[in-house]
Amino acid sequence: MIRQRTLNRAIHCGGIGLHSGKKIDLTLHPAADDSGIVFVRSDVGVEIPARSEFVTDTRLCTTIGRDGVTVSTVEHLLSALAGLGVDNARIEVSGAEVPIMDGSAAPFVFLIQCAGVREQQQPKKVMRIMRKVSVEDGDKRCSLMPAKGFRISYLLDYDHPLLNNRYVSIDFSRQAYTREVSRARTFGFLHEVEALQKMGLALGGSLENAIGLDAYRVVNEGGLRYRDECVRHKILDTLGDLSLAGMPIVGAFDGVRTGHACNHRLVSRLLSQPESWKVETLARAPEEAATADGLAPRLAGG
Repeated sequence: MIRQRTLNRAIHCGGIGLHSGKKIDLTLHPAADDSGIVFVRSDVGVEIPARSEFVTDTRLCTTIGRDGVTVSTVEHLLSALAGLGVDNARIEVSGAEVPIMDGSAAPFVFLIQCAGVREQQQPKKVMRIMRKVSVEDGDKRCSLMPAKGFRISYLLDYDHPLLNNRYVSIDFSRQAYTREVSRARTFGFLHEVEALQKMGLALGGSLENAIGLDAYRVVNEGGLRYRDECVRHKILDTLGDLSLAGMPIVGAFDGVRTGHACNHRLVSRLLSQPESWKVETLARAPEEAATADGLAPRLAGG
C-alpha cells in the first residue's frame, strides 16, 4: 500500500512578495493524515484550505481566500508539494502572498527536501479521470483525459520569437519533476512589468525572480535554465493549479495558451461532474501504484 506523506519537521524561510514587494515569512509544518494542504495567515489567524472552492482570483497568479482574507501566488509552492508527493502540510504565511523566491519552485523543493518527507498511516488517494473534461476561452483551451499515469502537455504560442509555437509534454511517471520542471522561472515582458508597477503591482518583480523579455530576446545575464524554460514554467504552474482538486490526478492534461483562469475553470468543471472521475486508494501492483503516486517515485532521478 502506498501511504500519504507529510513533512518530517517544520522549516522556515523568508522572501519578497511579487506584487507587494514586502518581506514575507513562510513556515512549512507537518500535518495529520487526510488534512490536505492548508494555508494559515499567521498575521490574522485565518486558515484557507488549498482547494478549488477557495480560489478567489486568477489574474496574474492563483489566489485563495476565506472570510475576506487571501493568499496569492500559491501555485509555485503547491507545484513543489505535488511534485514531491506531499499530501498533507500546514503552511503559515505572514502576509497576503507566498514569497516569489527566484520565480520557480526550486527553492520550495529545497526546503521540502531539507525538512524531509515521511510516510503516514492512511493510504494515498488519487483522482482518476474517467471521462474527458474540457474548457475553452477564445484561443485558450485545456482538457483532462483518462490516462494510465500523469502527463501535462502544453503549447505556448505568443507573438514573440522565443515563445512562438513552443510545445513540451512531461510524463511524470517517467520524468523527474525536480530535474525537468522545478527550476523553470516565471517570465514577463519588460514593458508589461513597467506598466504593472505603475499600477502598484509586481513591485517585487526583478530579473532576480523572473525571466525578462524585450521584443527579441531574454535580457537576464545568465540566460535560460532550460532551452524551453517558459513552456516548462507553464507546466509548473499547471501542476500547482491542478493540485487544487484536492488530491493527485491520474490522467493527461493538454493545454493551449492556457493560464490560471482556464486551469481553475477546468478543475471546477471536473469537480462538478462526478461521473468524470473516481477516487482510488493506492494499494495496487507496484508498477501501477508507482505510475499514480503523486510523482514521488521519480524523485531519485532528480
